Amino acid sequence: MDSIAITGGGQLKGQIPISGAKNSAIKLMVASLLTDEPLRLTNMPRLADTRFLGKLLNHLGTSIVESDGPDGPESVLHTPTIRSHFAPYDLVRQMRASFNVLGPLVARNGQAKVSLPGGCTIGARPVDLHLKAIEALGAQIDLHEGYVYAQAPRGLRGAEIEFPFVSVGATEHAMLSAVLAKGETVLSNAACEPEIEDLADCLNAMGAQVSGAGTPVIRIVGVDRLSGATHAVITDRIEAGTYAVAAAMTGGEVRLTNTRADLIEALLVKLEEAGVGVTRTNDGVVIRRNGSRLKAVNVDTAPYPGFATDLQAQFMALMTLAEGESVIRETIFENRFMHAPELRRLGADIVVSGPEARVTGVDHLEGAPVMATDLRASVSLVIAGLAARGNTHVSRVYHLDRGFERLEEKLTACGADVRRIKGDGSVDE
Repeated sequence: MDSIAITGGGQLKGQIPISGAKNSAIKLMVASLLTDEPLRLTNMPRLADTRFLGKLLNHLGTSIVESDGPDGPESVLHTPTIRSHFAPYDLVRQMRASFNVLGPLVARNGQAKVSLPGGCTIGARPVDLHLKAIEALGAQIDLHEGYVYAQAPRGLRGAEIEFPFVSVGATEHAMLSAVLAKGETVLSNAACEPEIEDLADCLNAMGAQVSGAGTPVIRIVGVDRLSGATHAVITDRIEAGTYAVAAAMTGGEVRLTNTRADLIEALLVKLEEAGVGVTRTNDGVVIRRNGSRLKAVNVDTAPYPGFATDLQAQFMALMTLAEGESVIRETIFENRFMHAPELRRLGADIVVSGPEARVTGVDHLEGAPVMATDLRASVSLVIAGLAARGNTHVSRVYHLDRGFERLEEKLTACGADVRRIKGDGSVDE
């Protein structure tokens, strides 16, 4: 199992290009099931999660050709026919978002048998909202032996669906299901994340009729068929925010390119409150800190455009070196402070009580062996290791590979001393 070794204490200086968004790319890949024509996705990230989903799509009948085109990394996905309507546990369990093949299979094929995705280290994350939405669209749903059986032999039909609380995954799944349904579907209390807009833009390029994406009410008029299209994956706002925090924590100056500052505005405002220099540019943002002590800042996570839960662990790492006490409240997922004990191993002063963490800034962190517990927690440990004195060793970094493309390469280009140690003991230079 790979790990990452970090010698901290240096500033980051340079430029980091931001990759396509993982959270958008995996839903766009699923959209390829809705048409018998090729879907070309540009600005595609190359990640463990996209590989996992690719294996499942291959099983269902999708061919995937990857290349480096004029617009960067791209993938062409083509599903001329649905070869199988069965998504087995061994493929779905590797990534929760694989469950989103259920709706498109039913919409195009009239039936699906998809494994429930199983547990998650950052909370229960149930799929009941997904199932209720697809059931409202006319599918018959049965659950037994860990599988969801869904049938709609006469096709799906439009419906009015009001989510009891905001859910990005359920909103996306309902959109993917409703575009081929007969009649109009209205999604109320829908998620407003940029990735929702990105999915709508791609579906519309394929011939769908989706309006209102990015607002709490999305309207979808079903069409008989979708065609192929070319679509550029939106930039990854979580990756951009992660490197912004890394630059703020270590000091120096880093320019983030191929991104949009407005996507991480909630984070940028908090960085400015903490005393970090932020310059918004046409193609991204510049983060700078001259070594002055950070100020403690309170944060509550919230659905977009609020402070992203996927940046909470990174911001907690930043606050470990801030002057004073900061209070971080996690309102989206339960059990999402698993990084706190590992940050304490580096010398952080963090007290967790339910959904709230109190972080009292310390003068410095000391390198130590730590263990990653989930995707965002693992990168928070890397960020802390970059600022800590001495050597930090982060184990179980397969979590990192799910969502960060060429992390060591991007950090090293800005002067960081970061090395990947392979499971066999060899070192990636």
